[in-house]
Amino acid sequence: MNAATHARLFGYEQAFANPATKWIAIVLAMLLGVTPIVFLALQAMGRLRSEQRRELWLRYVSWLALVPLMLVPVLLGAAWTIGAVALLSLLCYREFSRAPGMPRDRSIEAVVYLGIALVTLASADHWYGFFVALFPLTVCAIAAVAILADRPQGYIQRCALGALGFMLFGGGLGHLGYLANEANYRPIVLLTLLAVELNDVFAYCSGKTFGRGKLAPHTSPNKTLGGALGAVVLTTVLVVWIGRYAFASTPLAATGHLIVLGAMISIVGQLGDLMLSSVKRDLGIKDMGEAIPGHGGLLDRFDSLILVAPAVFHYVNYFAGIGLDQMPRWFLG
Repeated sequence: MNAATHARLFGYEQAFANPATKWIAIVLAMLLGVTPIVFLALQAMGRLRSEQRRELWLRYVSWLALVPLMLVPVLLGAAWTIGAVALLSLLCYREFSRAPGMPRDRSIEAVVYLGIALVTLASADHWYGFFVALFPLTVCAIAAVAILADRPQGYIQRCALGALGFMLFGGGLGHLGYLANEANYRPIVLLTLLAVELNDVFAYCSGKTFGRGKLAPHTSPNKTLGGALGAVVLTTVLVVWIGRYAFASTPLAATGHLIVLGAMISIVGQLGDLMLSSVKRDLGIKDMGEAIPGHGGLLDRFDSLILVAPAVFHYVNYFAGIGLDQMPRWFLG
């Protein structure tokens, strides 16, 4: 391991070297500081029902814990970032596989857990070839292991659920961890997280203000076309504003690229939200879990990120490359 790789993996001294990282930290701090004032103002104007007030405060308290849990690992170093993504992937898959009404197969679950662990290893080792190969190989392993139970009835369903679980949580979220192989990963990862989370807020606020027409009434009755379009506009503005610093000195700093990236994050993020709503509707449940007060489970909070992470990864990789100047396979090479 050379000095540059060690600094990227474990060095926190350059945490705020990029102005975008500092801006994102400031924005997060301002949002956490302003939110209670907004709640109190709405409460004083009688715009919040008691049930809404309780839920909003629960969500706010949860964000007081979630923001540091997302911010601190990224600032500490790439190794901490990859580890945090791995833990999130494992917990999300556990929540998915144990949701009420979801059939379980412990042998397939074991393969998925192993696949997530290997994706983490490939990400930490900057071994892109292995990282890419793990997706078809793990799906093939799921199909093979499922045979051993000698239960042909339900075989397709068990394999399909195992493959879907791995592709979403090992594959989808795994791309967020691999982004940490970029020397300038901090502002990129934080911008992705900030844009995804504020995209939900923008959609909610725009929907309450301009909401006309249902977006997907059978999947998520509260989502409106006005909310969806408002989120696309506001998230794109956010990405263009901060992205100029996050992607400075790369082709992605161009306004056109940032507009595409911002719109993509918003649209794909909303599809991720609708995807989980479809799963919950299919299972007949309200939330995937109770891990986060006011939000439900981890999947209820990070559903958008599952689809956004690979979209951002491949967009950035195609136009600017990821980790091209970093040592590959420093551990297993």
